[in-house]
Order: sequence, then structure tokens, then C-alpha cells
Amino acid sequence: MRTVAGLGQRVGLLGGSFNPAHDGHLHISRLALKYLALHQIWWLVSPQNPLKPRTGMAPLADRLARARAVAADRRIVATDLEARLDTRYTVDTLAALTRRFSSTRFVWLIGADNLAQIPRWRSWQQIFHIVPVAVFDRPSYSKVALGGFAATRFARDRRQEREARRLAEMRPPAWIFFHSPLHSVSATALRATGAMA
Repeated sequence: MRTVAGLGQRVGLLGGSFNPAHDGHLHISRLALKYLALHQIWWLVSPQNPLKPRTGMAPLADRLARARAVAADRRIVATDLEARLDTRYTVDTLAALTRRFSSTRFVWLIGADNLAQIPRWRSWQQIFHIVPVAVFDRPSYSKVALGGFAATRFARDRRQEREARRLAEMRPPAWIFFHSPLHSVSATALRATGAMA
């Protein structure tokens, strides 16, 4: 399936290196489809995460092919949109996508680990003002994430989990933290063991 969004569709955006894509990405995506009543999820396979070293990073074409194989759901579309948009930072990617697909309701999907470290991202506060954000719990990260700077800075904009199906329609900043079923698989662990999820 191509990245085609119809009028008023709700689309989740899950960015990352996907080095490699694994069942954890699929787990979060399926939860997002269910909780947020999304029509699609686009996996934004990054050409190169600015916060990660190039050493050990598989070629984009290989990571994209692996992501497409793992997705295993017609509603989940693995894409190289960042490469085609020529954006390097999340804030620029989101700005470009919301301009290009102005009738689409996007939600940025992240794990609790990213909520904890998002203040290291370029213009991170703007991200919360461009699209609503859905944060999914990850093993051992919830306390750190919810006590961190980003969660504190946007505390007034946090919504309840029961409002999840309306998140895509909410005017940002708006975010929800999901105390969801946990999945422990990580790309780092897979690379270390040479295993494939």
C-alpha cells in the first residue's frame, strides 16, 4: 500500500531507524490502530537518525525492505518519506507532512523511552504544537518518562486514555500516555544477538 491519505483520515506516524524493524514496532502499531481508531500507520524509516552513529547502521534500502516484511498488516505502510522529503529532523518531517497532507489528521507515535529523551531533539517543543502525540509505555521507562522535562513542560496538555479515539481530532498540543501491554524487544538487543524478531 502506498502512503495515500484520504480526506479526514487519521494516520499514525512512527519514526525511527528501524535497524532492524521488529515485533516491538508492530506491537505499538497495532495498539495505536486499536486505541486511536486510526485508518493507517506510516513507518517513517529514517535515512540517518542525527542522534545515532552511522557505524552499524544498515543501508536504508535494507532497513526499508525489512520493515515492509515485518509490517504484515495492510494498514501499516513502511516508507522512505523522510528521504523523499529530504528532511533530517522530526520537526521538519512533521511540518512537511502536515503541509503536504493538509486534510489528514496525524498523530505522532513514540515509546516512553523517546518521551524521556525528546528534549535532546531539535526544536522538540514545536513537535507537540504540530501534531497530537501518543506515548506508549516501555519496560522500565514509564516513571522516568512521566517525571521528565517533556512530560512536565506539557503536563497541562496531557489527556486521559479514555479520550484516545478523539486524539487525532484534538488541537495540539495534546498527548496521551498509554499504560499499555509491554513488549520488551529492542533493535539494540536484536543487533547484539544477531537475532531477527
